[in-house]
Amino acid sequence: MSFDSVCKFIAETFTADLATWLLGEPVELARLEPTELLSSPIYADSLVLLESKDLVLQIEFQVEPKAEIPFRMTDYAVRGFRRFPNKRVRQVVIYLRRSQSPLVYQNTFERDGIRHEFEVIRIWEVPAAQFQGLPGLLPFAVLAQTGDRERTLRQVSERIEAIGDRGQRGDVAASAAILAGLVLEKGLIRSVLREDVMKESVIYQEIVSTAEERGRNEGILEGKLEGKREGRLEEGLSLILRQLKRRFELASELQQQIESLSLDSLEELGEELLDFSSEDNLAAWLQGRR
Repeated sequence: MSFDSVCKFIAETFTADLATWLLGEPVELARLEPTELLSSPIYADSLVLLESKDLVLQIEFQVEPKAEIPFRMTDYAVRGFRRFPNKRVRQVVIYLRRSQSPLVYQNTFERDGIRHEFEVIRIWEVPAAQFQGLPGLLPFAVLAQTGDRERTLRQVSERIEAIGDRGQRGDVAASAAILAGLVLEKGLIRSVLREDVMKESVIYQEIVSTAEERGRNEGILEGKLEGKREGRLEEGLSLILRQLKRRFELASELQQQIESLSLDSLEELGEELLDFSSEDNLAAWLQGRR
């Protein structure tokens, strides 16, 4: 699961917490599907659309800055105005990882007389304390402005432990662990955030399921590749032994040495054997392979 997708999960699961942070009040927001604005939402993993009776809130979570963001926000805004003519459209781009790129400061699109502005939040400039009051915001605290990220992670862990609902506790813990991976070592994260708590999370279960599926696919692919290599090895060995036996009487000891060669060595032998005039040449070549 990508960092953008985790943020999207947080935003759609803890909408009131997110609204409190971005709008200043726990506005009741409902989820909008990207298809409400886009016929083919290419960026659906990072795009969050929420609406109230008079507002459409669009949030873009980004790990790395991209030059096309200003145009994309303008495009989304126009589509929002058309789809919801009686609602305000508020747009926020949230950058998750510190960057020196000037792109993280761009909040305006200008071209041919068109000018559109949107909000930009560089999360590393927001005090970590702002994210420690509500459960849904805790995963962002370690990415925020703090003098000691490890200490902040431990504070987050303590607050997670205090969450009463097991499912919510697991979701927050798993989300915090994933996002902390942007700024902290995995070993430290595992030592602070309890895995048994994260196991209650749908995110954790999805990660495990994805990893298992990837492992199965990699195993199948590896098996196929190994099968092909073995087939090539058997075919090459058979061909080389036939050629050698047609040229001179092949001693069993030399045949055993040939049968133990790797595929690369067999291919090399296939090129060299045309220069062998006797069994002694073959024996000398095999001796050099030891």
